[in-house]
Amino acid sequence: MSLNCNEIDLILSELDLTGGFVQEVVQPNYNSIAIYTYKPGKPKTLFISLEGGACRICETRRKITKNEKPLRFQEMLKSKIKGARILSCCQLGKERVIKLELEKAGAIYVMPQAQEHAAKKAKSIQDEGEDEFFSLYIRLWSNAGNIFLCDKDDMILDSFYRRPGKGEKTGEKLVLPEEKKLSQAELSALSEKFPVRDFEEIAADYAEKHPDYPNPTYSEKVDLFYSENAAQTSLESLLEQAEKWYQSHKSRQVAALDRLKEKRETFRNAGQYKHQGDLILAFGYQIDGSSSFLECEDYDTGKKISIKIDPKKSAQENAASYYETYKKQTSGLENLDFDIEAAEKAIAELDAQYAKIVAEKNPIKLEQVLRKTQKPKQQEKKAHPGLDFFIDGWQIIVGRDASENDDLLRHTVKGADMWLHVRDYHGGYVFIKNRPGKTVPLEILLAAGNLAVYFSKARKNGSADLYYTQVKHLRRAKNAPKGTVLPTNEKNLFIKLDDGKIRKILSGISTD
Repeated sequence: MSLNCNEIDLILSELDLTGGFVQEVVQPNYNSIAIYTYKPGKPKTLFISLEGGACRICETRRKITKNEKPLRFQEMLKSKIKGARILSCCQLGKERVIKLELEKAGAIYVMPQAQEHAAKKAKSIQDEGEDEFFSLYIRLWSNAGNIFLCDKDDMILDSFYRRPGKGEKTGEKLVLPEEKKLSQAELSALSEKFPVRDFEEIAADYAEKHPDYPNPTYSEKVDLFYSENAAQTSLESLLEQAEKWYQSHKSRQVAALDRLKEKRETFRNAGQYKHQGDLILAFGYQIDGSSSFLECEDYDTGKKISIKIDPKKSAQENAASYYETYKKQTSGLENLDFDIEAAEKAIAELDAQYAKIVAEKNPIKLEQVLRKTQKPKQQEKKAHPGLDFFIDGWQIIVGRDASENDDLLRHTVKGADMWLHVRDYHGGYVFIKNRPGKTVPLEILLAAGNLAVYFSKARKNGSADLYYTQVKHLRRAKNAPKGTVLPTNEKNLFIKLDDGKIRKILSGISTD
């Protein structure tokens, strides 16, 4: 239940905000905001919640958890009213709309003395801008709550929730409820209809926990009531969301792990393909060019078997196909073991992350954690284009196309960083970030070289020559395609692609 009109009046009388200053604004989530105010000897944290069914305004002594990324409305308020003085604070009639009138002094600029001499001026220059006046309207209507920052003419500068369909958007004039002068009888009727709750249980519990301050203010009772009851409700809802997120991710990861294990069991029987290739060579003279199966006796078991073949191919070609399958599955078995180990590690990390989420008791912080885990990868802002790899404390960056190569050269890498690129093939640039006082180890150089071959047209060949030098020895080629550079002081390196090494590197990929 949201605060009623009489409860709002009582809280505002206790807050006594008139004459105070706005020190800071913090928005922890998408339905609440905190405004830090100060009067000499009376610092206060004004907490405003627009949560459906629990709209309220009160003073809080709880720590307000900052959102990981500053939110839009918070940043706008800070730019406009931080440092402003509160001229008045009242509820409009009994309409559950609070109006704060704010005044922000204009900026004062004084020319530094050094500049005065440079400009050959005899005195300092003081230019005082005009004072700005704002109105902050806080509408505490259940399921229709909102906060508006308006200019002195009540034109909306911005709102907590933007609702263009209702005319609640920047540039529109805010439509306020009509203020009615109520008679004493009408006020008495409102008091009976909307009584002020006493929160006796909250007060008793508070007095027991704080014997030195046994009498909480009404505002403190409101904060305690909603923070305990509403928090419990929201906590249960957030934990339900967390469980759904966990179950969906866990089921996908377990299914992927099961597929890898099934594939491993298939690969463990790779020897049968080599044996079948041997049998095709031994009995190849029976291939008649029409049958798709070769019927022969397995000299290991003495039993008759059928081997699927291509009747249009020779015995050597059919055998080569089986040998190739044997080779791929044998080499892939090692990589599968690594993939299975990585998948099991990822599931263990997911379990640990979920355990940490379940243990979190602060609903605001839990909401922030959930928002981060559920954010799509494509929406995450990257520090730079390309791919990041971190190996033994070294950062390797890969540009995958001309645009990424050019962007990395212009904005990310520096002169002492190492640059690698394959010779005679199109491909991405690979950079090893410099570590002051450290020489690039051979293992890191080989890892970067493998990535350079892997992200180039030379990947099919399985090997390539490449050259490497420091970024400061690169010169842009005139009238050449984007990202083209000419290296000097370069050294040569021959790389034979190591599939096992590449898979291990890629498993630790980071694109943040």
